[in-house]
Amino acid sequence: MSGITAFLGVLSLVGFVAFIGGIGLVVVSASQGRPVRGGLLLAVLGLVVGLVFTLIGQGLLIVPNATAAVVYNQLTGSLENPRGPGTSVIIPGVQIATTYPLQQQTVEMSRNPRVGATGVDDAVDARSIDGQVVRLDITVLFALDLARLNDIHIRWQDRYLNDFVLPTVRSLSRDVVSNYRAEDIYGARRAEMEQAMQDSVSARFAEEGLILNDLLVRDITFSDEFTASIERAQIASQEAQQAELRVEQIRQEAEQRRVEAQGRRDAAILAAEGEAQAIVLRAQAEAEALRLVSEQVAANPLLIQYLYVTELGDNVQLALVPSNTPFLFDISGMTANPDFTAPPVPTADVPIAPTPTP
Repeated sequence: MSGITAFLGVLSLVGFVAFIGGIGLVVVSASQGRPVRGGLLLAVLGLVVGLVFTLIGQGLLIVPNATAAVVYNQLTGSLENPRGPGTSVIIPGVQIATTYPLQQQTVEMSRNPRVGATGVDDAVDARSIDGQVVRLDITVLFALDLARLNDIHIRWQDRYLNDFVLPTVRSLSRDVVSNYRAEDIYGARRAEMEQAMQDSVSARFAEEGLILNDLLVRDITFSDEFTASIERAQIASQEAQQAELRVEQIRQEAEQRRVEAQGRRDAAILAAEGEAQAIVLRAQAEAEALRLVSEQVAANPLLIQYLYVTELGDNVQLALVPSNTPFLFDISGMTANPDFTAPPVPTADVPIAPTPTP
């Protein structure tokens, strides 16, 4: 598009050069007494070409990509609808066009003079609700609303950046920061604060025909005293957490020892109960055995003598019984008697107590 304007400008320049050349030719011809018709024709033709292409160049409105033009009519004193990218015709001297960028624009407020929009330290200084000084490095991404471009031209023209964007962001950022404690800004509520700033700035921009695409709080700094106090608080918090972990570890170890002791106690109880049951069973078995022996002795009085004799050695042929039993037994004769039989021994079931379940 700009090539067309440059080409028309070259043609206009050629026409005016021809006009000046024609005038010079007329002067030279007149001084020499020759006809001046050729010089006049060249001057007139050059003037016409220069004026025509100048008017054409001024009458063509070439709007580059990602821009729009606001056209002001000086006769009517009104603004036409903004014209988007492309080529259109305006009346030179009557209609005045002013172009505005439509692409996303970036403005930064930073402590670094090489980054900030003003070339100096222009970070936003604010105070929290508890009086702490807070410095913010902010980046604003915005664009002009094509539908509201005439309003921007009427209110701000090309001053919208310095006269509206920067002061508005600074003022609303300070207002938002004043609702938060410095400790909250330093900690978990920072994202909430940034969102509140973005919502506030976005609403104000929309009132003036600007579109806020994003607002980034790139850095937040506090006073040295506050930063030192926060670091001390964090160290204290970490130490408290470590102490809690140690207490929990000790508690778990104590619980483990208690469980182990409980297990040993239960095992000891089970062992004691088992031993007690074994003693009871042995006592019951011995008692039952004595009962059976008593029954057999009562039924067979000679059973004791028989058992006594069976316990003697194989080479004993004569046994001496107690004085109150003045009988001598012939061992060989007694054992040789085929009619002698030992009385039967009845069987008895001994109840076994069940083992308790721990």
